[in-house]
Amino acid sequence: MKNKALLIAATSLLFVASCKKDDNPATTVDFETAKTNAIKNFTNNIAVGTYSDLNNAAIKLNTSILALNSSATEANLATARTDWKNMRAIWEQSEGFLFGPVADNDYDPKMDTWPTDFNEMETLLASSDPLTVSSIEAKPLTLRGYHPIEYILFGTDGNRAATSITARQKTYMVSLSADLKNTCEALYTAWTGSANYASEVLNAGGTSTVYKTKKELFIALVDGMAGICEEVGGGKIFEPYTAKDSSIVESPYSGTSMIDFRNNIIGLQNVYLGRYGSKEGTGIKDVVAAKNKSLDNKIQGQIAAAIAAINNVTVPFELAIFDQRVQTKAAMDALATLQKTLEDELNPFVVQYITD
Repeated sequence: MKNKALLIAATSLLFVASCKKDDNPATTVDFETAKTNAIKNFTNNIAVGTYSDLNNAAIKLNTSILALNSSATEANLATARTDWKNMRAIWEQSEGFLFGPVADNDYDPKMDTWPTDFNEMETLLASSDPLTVSSIEAKPLTLRGYHPIEYILFGTDGNRAATSITARQKTYMVSLSADLKNTCEALYTAWTGSANYASEVLNAGGTSTVYKTKKELFIALVDGMAGICEEVGGGKIFEPYTAKDSSIVESPYSGTSMIDFRNNIIGLQNVYLGRYGSKEGTGIKDVVAAKNKSLDNKIQGQIAAAIAAINNVTVPFELAIFDQRVQTKAAMDALATLQKTLEDELNPFVVQYITD
């Protein structure tokens, strides 16, 4: 993801006056219990769970890249490619809650700045730069993270042969992978180590120094959800679609940009439903349903519609911007609809009902 600021939470206060009590609130779920349990579930199962998986995936990718470096076989290249894709899936889902250390400490741009220019990477490879981890850390963000690794593993056409990977490319990919692993470890540690951001979230409205009220936390969650809709529909898809330029897509070398987009919205869905992988608990949906079941139904339906619209783009995004423009436009429209509901209805809901 390009490094973008979260939506300004304070603007949500403008909606208070227009938010009215629902005519048919659902009363089967205790609101206060749902609110508390949603915070616990998001923190422990979704956020920490996702970042733990991301950290482990980074270690696995680094291991497979070291194996490819030692023995450039097609089998080792295939394994590294699979590990890269699997790690990307976890990362893209995590962008459904892109706040806290990942934004505050610039872990996002260090890992996922795009678009990249393979000519820029080739210039670096042709230089005398040592391509050590410390050297990589000092480079422009477009020369760090997922996408330079993607370029080396897949090539410009997605068909790089293992034996064609040069010694300099091997050195670069090993340092890139180590740098990426270090960043993921730092991100996970920021939530679970001595800084313990997880504790700040869990204690929102209590001892937290970050979230003085539970309302502030829920606004951050909703803003993160709306923000990824804007990022995907209004940026990741819109810019290449409008320009008809396949060189500015997010993951051009692997051809997995549409998968990135789908995982972004699955990440949003995880936050709303309160689930991650096999773990499922109280989510924002339960908080909303306790007061306004019709709004909950609307949001769940629009999330599902957005994912379905993305799935309806059946060719790689690099081709879709030319060959499936109707389906691509429909995906943008579905995301815009969801974003509007999150901003105009869910955010005011939080402001009205979560009063700590």
